[in-house]
Amino acid sequence: MSDAPLREKWRPSLGLVIFAVLASVATLPLVGLFFFRLYDNQLIRQTQAELIAQSRVLAAVYAREAEARLDKGLVLGAELPPAARTDSDDKVTPIRPALDLAGNDLLMRRPAAKPAVAPAGALYVEIGAQLMPIILETQKVTLAGFRVLDPNGIVIAGRQEMGESLAHIEEVAAALKGQYHAALRLRKPDKTPPPIYSISRGVGVHVFSAMPVLVNNHVAGVIYTSRTPSNIFDHLYQERGKFILAALAVIIGTALIGLVFSRTITGPMHELVGRAGRIARGDRDAFQPLAHYGTREFAQLSKGFLDMAEQLSRRSDYIATFSAHLTHELKSPLTSIKGAAELLLESLQGQNATLTRMEQKNFVSNILGDAERLETMTQRLRELARAEGAPQNESSELGNIVSGLKSRFPTRAIAASGCLDRSIGMSAEKALIVLTHLADNAIRHNAKHISLEAANDDAAIRMTVSNDGDPISEANRDRIFDAFFTTRRDTGGTGMGLAIVRAIMASHGGSIRLKPTEQGTAFELQFPAA
Repeated sequence: MSDAPLREKWRPSLGLVIFAVLASVATLPLVGLFFFRLYDNQLIRQTQAELIAQSRVLAAVYAREAEARLDKGLVLGAELPPAARTDSDDKVTPIRPALDLAGNDLLMRRPAAKPAVAPAGALYVEIGAQLMPIILETQKVTLAGFRVLDPNGIVIAGRQEMGESLAHIEEVAAALKGQYHAALRLRKPDKTPPPIYSISRGVGVHVFSAMPVLVNNHVAGVIYTSRTPSNIFDHLYQERGKFILAALAVIIGTALIGLVFSRTITGPMHELVGRAGRIARGDRDAFQPLAHYGTREFAQLSKGFLDMAEQLSRRSDYIATFSAHLTHELKSPLTSIKGAAELLLESLQGQNATLTRMEQKNFVSNILGDAERLETMTQRLRELARAEGAPQNESSELGNIVSGLKSRFPTRAIAASGCLDRSIGMSAEKALIVLTHLADNAIRHNAKHISLEAANDDAAIRMTVSNDGDPISEANRDRIFDAFFTTRRDTGGTGMGLAIVRAIMASHGGSIRLKPTEQGTAFELQFPAA
């Protein structure tokens, strides 16, 4: 296998991701400027609707003036075909704006007016003169351009193109046939607009509306109006104060969001990453809680991580200490076995003829004794490994466990009392190992009576195991749970019993402690309730 390090794939940091998100949020209002074209049609149709309303009012006035002059010989224009006529009973005949900048409705600039073939009739000129004051007053407010045409398309009222013909223009030609028509045309602005205006296509267009004037189902004239659509940038400029406040609100809001993210996520995460590095370097102070967790989930994650790291560190220390003790414990019997075996081998080969039959027998006995001690120690190591295994939804009743203990020591006086009908969260096999080690230790220290007393607690069951054997000296009270510590090494003690008991209790969420007593020895076991 190659020892070359793998190339680490680039990944953005959490801070970079959050910064990108916040920057995107902050620039959303600016990006919105590029979507102004979506509003162009709305502005154009709004302008068309206004021109329709103004034209219709002027058309009604025009029609009334034309009807008043029919007796004077006013000649009307084209007659509407029957299919285009409206029902006289219809109270509402709306004309809806339908121009579409995104479609194919945009035409070239409006053609210039042409000289009229014949001048407008005197009666139509008179009507134009009547409408002119109304047009001028209307233009002051609406800023729209007005041309009032006779049935032949000749301008009879307006600021410009008086007496000229507009009949050749597409929308005017349709209106002279009695149909309303509107057009969207390119326009030449009065002055070069700022570069930002290019974002909106609606700035360079002009809306034209041709409204026919109908009298007795005949065309009496046309109200031809035009206007540039409203400019969204003018609106933005007029409301610049509000938009500046809105921009400041976005910036402040983004900054506050960034502070919240930094306080609740990036700050605690950076501190946790630093703690992980310190733990990897062996710094024991790194197991302290973080200064600030930010969120509940991150607090749980950090606590779980630090607890796991501290437990692994303790386990590593325990393994190192345990290995040192185990090596020491194994060295003595192995050295004894090796020495005895070498002396026996020399005796058999004739190199050491001084060994008597009794000495050879003693050497063999020593080898067997040390081998038995190694076997016992191996058995205890297996028990310790099983004790530290995770429990698997175990449960057993105290009464059955006590009965099993009595059957193992039938010649000893073992008394039990208390809530023996309760169940504990531990298998009967492991609970019996715990009590067996305690009873065996008591018997080996000259105990005649062993007493077990169980007491019910809220989430646990406390059991006091006491005996009348030899008390534990003050010097040894703090070391009795250490692995390989024993006061009877010369009689085969391994010093693993109480270490196994503590490991079993700890792995099931329980505990064991030595209780102070005036006579004998007493331990308090705390079993988890089933």
